[in-house]
Amino acid sequence: MPRPKSAIALDEVHWGALKTLFPYLLEFKRAVILALACLVGAKLASTGMPFILKHIVDGLDGEGGAAAAIALPLGLLLAYGAVRFSSVLFGELRDTVFGRVTERAQRRVGLEVFEHLHRLDLDFHLDRRTGGLSRDIERGNAGIGFLMRFMVFNIVPTLVEIVMVAGLLWWNYSYLFALLVLGAVVVYIGFSVVATEWRTRFVRELNRAESRSSSRSVDSLLNYETVKYFGNEEHEAGHYDRELAHWEQARRKNRLSLFGLNIGQAVIIALAMTGAMILAAFNVTRGAMTVGDFVLINAFMMQIFIPLNFLGFVYRELKGALANIEKMFSLLKAKPAIEDKADAPDLEIRAGRIEFDDVRFGYGEDREILKGIRFTVEPQQKVAIVGASGAGKSTLFKLLFRFYDAGAGRIRIDGRDIRDVNQRSLRSAIGVVPQEAVLFNQSILENVRYGRVDASDEEVMEVIRHAQLAEFIEQLPEGAATMVGERGLKFSGGEKQRVAIARALLKRPPIMVFDEATSSLDSHSERGILASLQQIARKQTTLVIAHRLSTVVDADVILVMDRGEIVERGSHAELLANDSHYASLWQLQQQERGVETVSTNL
Repeated sequence: MPRPKSAIALDEVHWGALKTLFPYLLEFKRAVILALACLVGAKLASTGMPFILKHIVDGLDGEGGAAAAIALPLGLLLAYGAVRFSSVLFGELRDTVFGRVTERAQRRVGLEVFEHLHRLDLDFHLDRRTGGLSRDIERGNAGIGFLMRFMVFNIVPTLVEIVMVAGLLWWNYSYLFALLVLGAVVVYIGFSVVATEWRTRFVRELNRAESRSSSRSVDSLLNYETVKYFGNEEHEAGHYDRELAHWEQARRKNRLSLFGLNIGQAVIIALAMTGAMILAAFNVTRGAMTVGDFVLINAFMMQIFIPLNFLGFVYRELKGALANIEKMFSLLKAKPAIEDKADAPDLEIRAGRIEFDDVRFGYGEDREILKGIRFTVEPQQKVAIVGASGAGKSTLFKLLFRFYDAGAGRIRIDGRDIRDVNQRSLRSAIGVVPQEAVLFNQSILENVRYGRVDASDEEVMEVIRHAQLAEFIEQLPEGAATMVGERGLKFSGGEKQRVAIARALLKRPPIMVFDEATSSLDSHSERGILASLQQIARKQTTLVIAHRLSTVVDADVILVMDRGEIVERGSHAELLANDSHYASLWQLQQQERGVETVSTNL
């Protein structure tokens, strides 16, 4: 039985992450080679410093004349300063040169994830939690930078330096020093690996708690108006506080486990350095080593264990980074439910004829929405689909736009099955005014221009007039440059709907779909927009999904849906004459409008 996506093995994701990132190192070969050269220079300089320090101490401790005692250490001191500066310089050059490689990798992977999220199907985005998803991507992108920098320039070089220093101590002094260093390093690394693996579960728990709390806060703030409508500020604060309590507990576990790890590492380092210094001091008292040798041993031990302690930090952070990018790379493993066929061609619109041929669809095996839908929209014809809520009207549009694929039957445009063409060309041929207009937090002008991003200001203003939006814009202090606020919260539903209509009109596609496009408009604005739409629709195939029958009386054909089936079809006059479903809906809505008119006049 296949594992769920959330249960992907950590090691599997780790190797996938490294494999994915490796090509970015090869993109800048010269930069990588130069960075490696700087790395070698820095390590050679850092290894040479303790030897210079030894000769300085021995020179100061010598019994030569005063001139020799001053001249020798002065030259060595200058050399010591130059070597130390070279070590820092090479290290900074290494980080600066390799920074470009790291930043480019973060950019490329971030873009790949962003594009992949847009390729995923509608169900994924309906189920997602935006706040948690954004945090996963943010942490994963930061983890990539850490992984590339420290894996290449800290972990491996530090291990190489440890072997070099152990060899020098064995060659120049005693195998006991080398064994002491290597033994301490092995114990240190072993302890760090075991303890860090133990800590990883706390890191993941903390990440999950952060994602949940972030999701809860973003979800609540995005629905600010709904919270206010029902006075549920305390309810939302209580939910958020419970998520923060989980975060606090996870944070405490993470902090305490880190404390245990740090103390354990500190004990190992202290014991190793103390043992090495006792051994060196014993050799000095026997005359087998000089004071300079004692200082050299001390310098080498600090030179090894300070970066080794840093190596422990790097390993901990590396495991944390891999845990962070685990979720982001699992996003790349998610497969869209709707995919193009291999080498699917572009949809070529010749006339704009739409056919629904025995289409069946359900959101689950036990929830069938559409039951054998058959109808045709002829070129430049206006077809309206009406019916009670839940009849399946909007589902037809989602199938036409390929948010979902039909379970059975075919949908054709100009005789071509829409599943045989690529989604990009299909969607570019269809203009949509959705039931709920969602705007970007940009100006009105840019929100309308989103329908065709290369449109001129004059073209944008023309469709603004067609959408009955010009008068409203003239009343704003900043005109069309007015910002609409996040998700358009600064505008009313009718104003947002008119922006959405203008955006769709600017696209000027051969097929237009209006999904309850005027549901949020007042009667005056509705009449003006309907007149504009009637003029534009003469050159396009138009499919109108409507609840208010008054908006579709001019349609060439009206399809009446009930419980996933088409129960009537014909013109407005024909359907009224039939005195069936449509006539009943018409009479009911006319009565409702009469009640609204009386209520308004009271």
